[in-house]
Amino acid sequence: MNLDALERYLNSFGKQVVNRAKGNLQKAKGGDTALEKSITFSIKENKGVLSVKFKMAAYGKFVDKGVSGTQKKRTFKDYNSRTLVTPFGYKKSKGHSQPPTKVLDKWIVKKGIAPRDAKGKFISRKSIKFLIARSIGKKGIQGISFFQKPLMLGMKEFSGDFGAAIKESILEGLKQQQIIS
Repeated sequence: MNLDALERYLNSFGKQVVNRAKGNLQKAKGGDTALEKSITFSIKENKGVLSVKFKMAAYGKFVDKGVSGTQKKRTFKDYNSRTLVTPFGYKKSKGHSQPPTKVLDKWIVKKGIAPRDAKGKFISRKSIKFLIARSIGKKGIQGISFFQKPLMLGMKEFSGDFGAAIKESILEGLKQQQIIS
């Protein structure tokens, strides 16, 4: 069977999901982020079956689905538009109750966070990192569904076209068989 029409369909679907996911990140986090740049897709064929594979930086799943804190559960909207509790969370055990402080260093500098104490002296960056990490550990990180929402929209919009793409692929395959015979 000729899979050209189906491959074109999946390519359009993948491009749309990636573009919308990047747009959602730009709105939520500002443009030109490493996560935004990492979002890609590819079409894979395995034994005559085509599929779309999406890739992004590993931490993207935490931004998309959120992370529950030790004191607060976090949710996200999945591609079926259901609100679910995130599968990720900080635990009340030693070493896993908050994010490591070193990951906050560049973020604190980029955001210009430099609070002062009651006497007007700057608080050390080490203390700021610890306080922010502890807060994240307790409250978690709310998921923004930057990828789940475009996936849902893409599946809704392209679902009607899917049958047409398969039909076109089958017809093209039949035509190719008749030409070869």
